[in-house]
Amino acid sequence: MNPALGAADEHAASHVRSEPVPVPRTAPAGTASAARTGRIADEFFFMCHDDRTGRPRLFDSALAHGLAAGLLIELYYGGRITFERGHVRVVDIRPPQDWLQHLVLDRIATEQQHTTTRVWLAFLGSSAYEQVAQRMWQSGLVRPEQAGPFWRQRTLYVPTDINTAAWSWARLSQHLRNGRSLNGVDLALAGLALHTQLDTTLLDGASPAVRSHLRRLVEQSWPPLRDLLADLGSVVGGAVLSHRTS
Repeated sequence: MNPALGAADEHAASHVRSEPVPVPRTAPAGTASAARTGRIADEFFFMCHDDRTGRPRLFDSALAHGLAAGLLIELYYGGRITFERGHVRVVDIRPPQDWLQHLVLDRIATEQQHTTTRVWLAFLGSSAYEQVAQRMWQSGLVRPEQAGPFWRQRTLYVPTDINTAAWSWARLSQHLRNGRSLNGVDLALAGLALHTQLDTTLLDGASPAVRSHLRRLVEQSWPPLRDLLADLGSVVGGAVLSHRTS
């Protein structure tokens, strides 16, 4: 399989409607507790950023597509969509309570002519970073801060609680290094880490057996999840190849 998005997929992604949708802007819910968020894209966002500074551990394309996949996994775990042979299929149109999950499901259900998983990874990846950050800000998990010189400032989303931010990373790393099995949330995070190449940092210094354990767990996960992760790996692999040859 060609790791890069094919021309047909890129053309289709460009025709998915992208009109702006109002995003609720409620006040933060206060300082987050040490309990995990329960939202896979949020946990992956924490894993992809330094728990003190909020600086990213991944390059932009891998981060964006990984977050897009995280949102799709949330809908899969919620029984709203499934994945089969490179395509997304809606199985339950009932709107989730979470506004971002609702937004993503509505987009997929509305654009029935576009079912290719890679198309949706590309489309959702264009806005996933800001949308997931917005959801986390609303929950009091992060706060936006400007960084860099004034002529090229960027917004970093700094965790409001270091323990909360580090929990997903520490938990998953420990489970993998100890050869443990993983629950559904951690299995999804392991797959996202593996297919965005975050596992290199997550398992820094670990033995080859630990890395084999990670790959084995992901390969033995549910077929729809494996299907999505395979497409994610292809998209990210294509982005890495393009970056290296540009």
